[in-house]
Amino acid sequence: MGKTYERIDGRLRTFIEEQPLFFTATAPLSAGGTVNLSPKGLRGSFAVLDELTVAYLDFAGSTAETIAHPRENGRITLMWCAFQGPPNIVRVHGRGEPVFRDDPRFAELLTRFPDIEPSAHGLRAIVVVHAETVRDSCGYAVPHMAYEEDRDLHGRRFSREDDASLSAYFAKKEHIATSLDGLPGLPLPLPPSTV
Repeated sequence: MGKTYERIDGRLRTFIEEQPLFFTATAPLSAGGTVNLSPKGLRGSFAVLDELTVAYLDFAGSTAETIAHPRENGRITLMWCAFQGPPNIVRVHGRGEPVFRDDPRFAELLTRFPDIEPSAHGLRAIVVVHAETVRDSCGYAVPHMAYEEDRDLHGRRFSREDDASLSAYFAKKEHIATSLDGLPGLPLPLPPSTV
C-alpha cells in the first residue's frame, strides 16, 4: 500500500467522510516552536468542498494553535485512520487558512456543514485546507476500536455562550489570542458572525 492520489474523490472521499474522528498537525516556522497535533470530532463538522479542498469547523477550545500556525505559514496535515473495517490511513498535506466569522466567505462556507448547529459549539473559524499531496498507507498496526457516539459535553458547555460571553471566555485563556509560541491566534474580541 501507500499510494498518492491526484484528487479526493471516489472511495477516498467516502472513506474520509465516514470517519468520526480526524487529526490535524501544524507547526510554526521556528525550529524551536511547538508542533501541534489535535483530534477533531463531532459528526458534520468536516466537509469536502471539491476534489482538492476540504474544510472543518474550528470550535471553542483552550488554545488556538491550529489557527495560529496556518496564519503564519499555511502548513497543515489532516489524517484519518480506519478504526473499523479494512485498515487504512489517509493524509492530506496542504495549505490551510482560517476563515473568520467576519470574512465575507464565512456564510457561504457555513452552508457546507448542514448537519451541525455551529452556535452550540462556540464556532471560532472555518479552516479551509487546499490539498497539495494526498496519500494513503496500510494502517495495519491501527487497532480496531468501536465508535459509540459523539460526546455532548462540548455542545452543553458552549451553547450557553453568546458572542460577548464567548469573547470574554477566550480573553481569559492564555493561548487563544496568542499561540504557545507567541504567534497571532484568534482575533479578539471575537468578530461577530456574518450569519
